[in-house]
Amino acid sequence: SEKCKARGFTVIVDGRKSQWNVVKTVVLMLQNVVPAEVSLVCVVKPDEFWDKKVTHFCFWKEKDRLGFEVILVSANKLTRYIEPCQLTEDFGGTLTYDHMDWLNKRLVFEKFTKESTSLLDELALINNGSDKGTQQERERSIDLNFLPSVDPETVLQTGHELLSELQQRRFNGSDGGVSWSPMDDELLAQPQVMKLLDSLREQYTRYQEVCRQRSKRTQLEEIQQKVMQVVNWLEGPGSEQLRTQWGIGDSIRASQALQQKHEEIESQHSEWFAVYVELNQQIAALLNAGDEEDLVELKALQQQLSDVCYRQASQLEFRQNLLQAALEFHSVAQDFSQQLDGLLGMLCVDVAPADGASIQQTLKLLEEKLKSVDLGLQGLREKGQSLLDQISNQASWAYGKDVTIENKENVDHIQGVMEDMQLRKQRCEDMVDVRRLKMLQMVQLFKCEEDAAQAVEWLSELLDALLKTHIRLGDDAQETKVLLEKHRKFVDVAQSTYDYGRQLLQATVVLCQSLRCTSRSSGETLPRLNRVWKQFTVTSEERVHRLETAVAFHSTAEKILQECPEQPEAFNDLDQFDEIEAVGKSLLDRLTVPVVYPDGSEQYFGSPSDMASAAEHIREKMKLVSLKKQQLRQPEATTPES
Repeated sequence: SEKCKARGFTVIVDGRKSQWNVVKTVVLMLQNVVPAEVSLVCVVKPDEFWDKKVTHFCFWKEKDRLGFEVILVSANKLTRYIEPCQLTEDFGGTLTYDHMDWLNKRLVFEKFTKESTSLLDELALINNGSDKGTQQERERSIDLNFLPSVDPETVLQTGHELLSELQQRRFNGSDGGVSWSPMDDELLAQPQVMKLLDSLREQYTRYQEVCRQRSKRTQLEEIQQKVMQVVNWLEGPGSEQLRTQWGIGDSIRASQALQQKHEEIESQHSEWFAVYVELNQQIAALLNAGDEEDLVELKALQQQLSDVCYRQASQLEFRQNLLQAALEFHSVAQDFSQQLDGLLGMLCVDVAPADGASIQQTLKLLEEKLKSVDLGLQGLREKGQSLLDQISNQASWAYGKDVTIENKENVDHIQGVMEDMQLRKQRCEDMVDVRRLKMLQMVQLFKCEEDAAQAVEWLSELLDALLKTHIRLGDDAQETKVLLEKHRKFVDVAQSTYDYGRQLLQATVVLCQSLRCTSRSSGETLPRLNRVWKQFTVTSEERVHRLETAVAFHSTAEKILQECPEQPEAFNDLDQFDEIEAVGKSLLDRLTVPVVYPDGSEQYFGSPSDMASAAEHIREKMKLVSLKKQQLRQPEATTPES
């Protein structure tokens, strides 16, 4: 209290465990700091420890210079100068007091008071600066004093803890805790702390609002800055990269190189698109927070960012699709070129098949390749037209740039490739037509050779049948005539077969001349055909001769056998018996003679038993004729006797 201050403080310096120099320093410090408020300094000395040293410094002689009285006193004699109720137990008094507790609280109070007062001034400056002046001035004021020198949360927490300590009625002392009443200065400190806390809370609340507004404004400015960075890059370097990429390449490798370059461009764009996604999320979060004054600006930023990004993404996708279509076009063109090369290689190889079946198989393969080429050209045209359609739409996002020259080069290249492939295909088709005609002629040649060989086989079979089965001579004239007629028809069939074979062989000669090749039939089949036909002719003539002889034999024999003995002319025809006998013997002789071919070979009709059967039948008939002759001679012999 002021009354106590007026009477002056009595200071106790406990030097019992300290050096004299330290005690002297403390006394001099009091003289320097609070000389007017100190009336007496009692230095508690150790027993007989400083006696010799005191003589070197007499405090009572220095009273005028110090401004207060200094005495050296033992601890048990302090009560002479100070009431026991004002002394603590360690000095023999009854005062309940914990100096360390008081000192700690005092230090905390002074620190809190200093920090809170300074913080209040700083917060007031910040808050008042945000409420006055223009927007630019407020921002400049806030920039200069935006961060307080101490943390407001820490100062508030310290104040609350201090207030809680001051309001306690008990404290935890070193002696186990003794009831005591707060000292006057502690009671006076409580309302001061409470007032500071209230002021701090008020200013801190305003400061938080200022920080929130500043943070929102800063965030909005950062978003706006990032949006403009994205927009400026996409509309600047990003668009310029796409403007310089117009070609589609003239081969697969060139298109792949352009695709790789485009992937690098896409990779650079992807980084900015990632920023766009992040910014879009931040803007959406701010829109959901819903400050009316920022909604219009945020929506405008979001719309601008989305428009630019989507337009650029569409351009990238269009370019990627164009390059992919170009790569597919060149791939199809390369595959089609390889197909044409394969077909041309097949056409350049001379055809030398072994038979008609292999030619048919080769011809079928040729037709399949030609069909595959047709499909390949159709696919190339479809890919080319699709690519041309995409190129025609390229000018729609050219940012006003004239792309006629670049597009014309691409269009000319695509059309040139398709026209070149069309010409190559047409040349291959012309060669295929020639090859097809040649192969069809070869098929016809092999067919003629096979049919000619088959005609020889048929003629051989007819000859064999003639020799083995056409052996009967008939039992009478009528039957023999029937056999003779059948034989003529049989010969007609053989003649047709021979003529057919000859025609086939003549056709092979013509085909060989057309194909400029040597016919195997003229060297093998024709001699065989002529040889078999000659053998058949000789055999047929022998067969005809035998049948005609048999007809004459049977006719004469049947006439003789049917005549009656009463007929007078019968006796005048005895010479015919000799004739029939000569014919019969001649016929029998022919049955035993083989057919001799021009090459000297021989061949018999039928088996020996067949010939014996035919001969036996003729002999039987000759016997009947002989008996008839005898019958005719007997009446002639009896007539003269009578």
